[in-house]
Amino acid sequence: MSRENEFVTLQSTLGIQFKKQKLLRLALIHRSYLNEHGEEKENNERLEFLGDAVIELVVTEYLFEHYPEKPEGELTILRSALVKKDHLAEIARRLQLGSYILLSKGEEKSGGREKNYLLANAFEALIGAMYLDAGIKKTAHFIEMQVLSGLDIILTQNLHIDAKSLFQERAQSIAETTPEYKVLEESGPDHNKSFVMGVYLDQDLIAKGQGPSKQQAEQAAARNALQVKKW
Repeated sequence: MSRENEFVTLQSTLGIQFKKQKLLRLALIHRSYLNEHGEEKENNERLEFLGDAVIELVVTEYLFEHYPEKPEGELTILRSALVKKDHLAEIARRLQLGSYILLSKGEEKSGGREKNYLLANAFEALIGAMYLDAGIKKTAHFIEMQVLSGLDIILTQNLHIDAKSLFQERAQSIAETTPEYKVLEESGPDHNKSFVMGVYLDQDLIAKGQGPSKQQAEQAAARNALQVKKW
């Protein structure tokens, strides 16, 4: 399939038809691609910068309007959970954005299409391109459909809470000890790792958690431990 036809498929998935196809293409050019294609002069980093600001603005306004009872601090935590790279990377995967990113051969071989930061950056660049092409109204609607649709899950599963900090706080005040985390399992190639971490109190395994990084697995373990201890 030609790149042009691929972009037709992508736009169908997005539900957005770009007037300026060059903007869509630019949003998908990773800096590594320029190393092997001297005719290309720009990558997607400037669009990423713009898109990051647009996402934050739309999410901030939505939270401000829909949660008038929540204080500034809680709104900030919710916004952070919605705009963090891991969440944006999940959305990019759902949209299969990785299939369309223009990468160098080396970056592709290293699993670039599955790297969270690369996917999140491409999604932000896509939002920047969408804003320039269609304006704030259509872009805001897209952000609400794709980014803010995850808000209910974040709230019901308390994903906006730093579970690791909360568990440490509760462990120190209730059990008078500090949690320790240990790697229980590690699997997968370098570009697609999976970790299982255990959280311990005084050498006792309280709960396990799994994730694509040690940090995320620790957060999952802490969330599970909070439930086990009913804290």
